Amino acid sequence: MAFENLSNKLQDVFKQLRGKGKLSEKDVKDAMREVRLALLEADVNFKIVKEFVNNVTEKAIGADVLNSLTPGQQIIKIVNDELVELMGSTNSQLTYSNKPPTIFMMVGLQGAGKTTTIGKLGGHIRKQGRHPMFVACDIYRPAAIKQLEVVGKTYNIPVFSMGDKVSPVEIALKSIENAKENNLDVIIIDTAGRLHIDEELMNELEDIKKAVRPQEILLVVDAMTGQDAVNVAEGFNERLGIDGIVMTKLDGDSRGGAALSVRNVTGRPIKFVGMGEKMEDLEAFHPDRMASRILGMGDVLSLIEKAQANFDEEEAKALEAKMRTMDFNLEDFYSQLQQVKKMGPLKNILGMIPGIGSQLDNVDIDDKAMVHIEAIIQSMTPHERRNPDVLNGSRKKRIAGGSGRTVQEINSLLKRFEEMKKMMKQMQNMSRGKKGKMNLPFLK
Repeated sequence: MAFENLSNKLQDVFKQLRGKGKLSEKDVKDAMREVRLALLEADVNFKIVKEFVNNVTEKAIGADVLNSLTPGQQIIKIVNDELVELMGSTNSQLTYSNKPPTIFMMVGLQGAGKTTTIGKLGGHIRKQGRHPMFVACDIYRPAAIKQLEVVGKTYNIPVFSMGDKVSPVEIALKSIENAKENNLDVIIIDTAGRLHIDEELMNELEDIKKAVRPQEILLVVDAMTGQDAVNVAEGFNERLGIDGIVMTKLDGDSRGGAALSVRNVTGRPIKFVGMGEKMEDLEAFHPDRMASRILGMGDVLSLIEKAQANFDEEEAKALEAKMRTMDFNLEDFYSQLQQVKKMGPLKNILGMIPGIGSQLDNVDIDDKAMVHIEAIIQSMTPHERRNPDVLNGSRKKRIAGGSGRTVQEINSLLKRFEEMKKMMKQMQNMSRGKKGKMNLPFLK
């Protein structure tokens, strides 16, 4: 999960701060020493770490903070604000030309996930009601054109190609004419990459830039390469003047140093982050939301957006009514599993819920477990799904045989399902002002 190691260490530091009623300058400096180590271990640039810790320390040892009723919470707010500032303060969106077609030029090294990202970006743009086209200007890498055509077919977006014998500059120029003829208002150019930055690559990219004058040049970098990604971004920016960064594989980077460093080093914003394989997993980058995730405070807005994009509104209303009357059965639960799966890896989703992120530290959430649950529920009859109480020993044996799971797993599922129903009741009581502790049965 993105920033997992950093998030865990920062939260440990803040637990100690919250536990003290009053804080001294020594308490703050000791905590900042731990924050400094956590950031360095996350592969954040050393100069950035030094400046970050100095800024937080200077603000945190002020009399207003140390003498307040909740100094620990105020220091956490200072760290949160500094993280937001470090990552760019506000969400930076794509800009479009007043005279279509708008041209986005995608650049990056081989292996960063550029072609896959182009597909996701095209899908994102089309959702906004625009009509994109991909342009195959990588004429060197074997099967690069074919790969882009496959991606285009996947997202139902046309691909302009002139083969591998025509210069990339000519292809890019011809694509503009083609877009105008076909009433396509966005062009996304897939350029060649290399294993490293070299003069030949940069010269070609500069020639394409001069020829088509793109609205934005977007650099695709692999978050898992850490400071190498920052160095790549710095190199591309010096030669091309990039407008934004798309950071891929952030879901697999438990450190997160690249995301925390690249904006400060290049002065260019992160516009999107890749959080998985699906189109929906290309997320607009919001510094404030990401800071909130890092500090274990969740990301409710992103969770709501994901839910709105994937959940059927009528189904959601019907489900809410069932929850209110406690008429929630395994058939409803199965339906919800299908919609939750569309939102991405379960651990990422749960990490967006305030207060739950810290509960996931020692929990191994295996998305395959959802597949096992589905298999069990699918092996039940409609009557059994709607009335789990009828599941006796012989029925469970039949379901175990049909699903390839064990009777013990079926019993465990039923037990947790009942616990979940109790949790729903607790949530309703809490919404009515009654106190109660909420458990998370499916995380045990």
